[in-house]
Amino acid sequence: MGKIYVAGIGPGSPDDITPAVLKAVSESDVVVGYKYYFQFITSYLRPGTECVDSGMKRERERAEQAFLLAEGGKTVCVISSGDAGIYGMSPLLFEMKAASKREKSEARFNSAEREQARPEVNKERGAEDIEIIPLPGISAFQKAASLLGAPIGHDFCVISLSDLMTPWATIERRIIAAATADFVTAVYNPRSNGRYWQLHRLRELFLKHRSGDTPVGYVRQAGREDQTVTVTSLNDFDPEEVDMFTVVIIGNSQSYIRDNCFITPRGYYSDVKCKMENVGAAIMLRSFQTIMGELRNPSYPLWHLWPLLHAIHTTADFDMESLLWMTPQATAKLYGKVADGTLKTIVTDVTMAASGIRKGALARLGIEVVCYINDERAVAMAKEQGITRAQASMRLAADEHPDALFAIGNAPTALLELCDLIRHGKCRPAGIVGAPVGFVHVEESKHAAKTMRDIPLIIIEGRKGGSNLAATLVNSILTYDDAEQLRPGRDV
Repeated sequence: MGKIYVAGIGPGSPDDITPAVLKAVSESDVVVGYKYYFQFITSYLRPGTECVDSGMKRERERAEQAFLLAEGGKTVCVISSGDAGIYGMSPLLFEMKAASKREKSEARFNSAEREQARPEVNKERGAEDIEIIPLPGISAFQKAASLLGAPIGHDFCVISLSDLMTPWATIERRIIAAATADFVTAVYNPRSNGRYWQLHRLRELFLKHRSGDTPVGYVRQAGREDQTVTVTSLNDFDPEEVDMFTVVIIGNSQSYIRDNCFITPRGYYSDVKCKMENVGAAIMLRSFQTIMGELRNPSYPLWHLWPLLHAIHTTADFDMESLLWMTPQATAKLYGKVADGTLKTIVTDVTMAASGIRKGALARLGIEVVCYINDERAVAMAKEQGITRAQASMRLAADEHPDALFAIGNAPTALLELCDLIRHGKCRPAGIVGAPVGFVHVEESKHAAKTMRDIPLIIIEGRKGGSNLAATLVNSILTYDDAEQLRPGRDV
């Protein structure tokens, strides 16, 4: 009896064939495989080695031929591209051997019937006694990953979109499972001439559970002469640019692009950094990751996601997902004013909101926080004019800091007053964080704020809000430069 090596010869470059595979190829009497792959191992064959081509999509015939040759005493090497155990020949050969053993032991056919039945499972030809030796190879997704950077640094899965052997309904369930579980996902067999819509459907399903900013990388002809490498995002990914020679890798919620490299962190660097700088930051990071896993819609743009994570983290209230209302790009626009130095002052309605804004961030950015609620002038104005101190404090603030960022976390009268001051041209705030809380005029004040045109707005709709919420939304603005890498908790 001979034996059968099942060898993965890698994705296509001679440099990616393992020494164990080269040794098996060099000592084999026969190499069985698709003829296209023979070019990669011809120079390693010993003189007289036979190469048997069974053609494309004839894997079963290829396996039968390997058993017949091995039963004749030959050492056979069955080659597959990539790794033979990943959508390769190894499972088929082991299944065929098991079937042969099972059929022989059950003795389900008489001798005449065996002669007429399929030889690979019914003839007593000893297939069950053939030794099968699988040898691992570098898979296409591993090669693609190395060319993209480090996209599979954390938990990942591999899905084939070929429905020749697997019903599409099953494939779709697996796609949804991968997307919801936040796996980095490698996609094999993404497209062919007859399979043109499946990759579009995969992208559609992922966008229901992942942010549109999620990195996507794809590599065509990995390791071969016409290799191309592309990095993009889930939003911008165009399935029409992919063909059957392409491997696609979709990142998880922690993946990011840096210097055109696709990176999925394992957690070592960020955890160590957090422990060195701030133990609380590591806890906050894990909280943010938990929140993202429980959002109904994880595909928010980053400028919306960042303050939403802060709001839910502060309140433990997932209603924030439906209550947070923002003008487009509000966080990014306000951080832009912070970064270029045009935003120098933050006005709060109460001291509690002021106390919740990160002192280290304020010092780093050169921003002051002012609150007039206890200012003697506000106290006097409120008494003289029959208005609330919150209203009086907004009038003072509008006079002295007309272009500040206003953060309202307690008094709806403060927000209503601010809106009137804007409408009468008394001030033009850099932005408004509107999160007053209560039951009287609260919702009305927020409706009024939403009409302030051309001002970046971050509003908590409904009756919910609070000083802590206003402060954390301001903090999300001050730390927006950390949002891309999700590094919450930084105070300096």
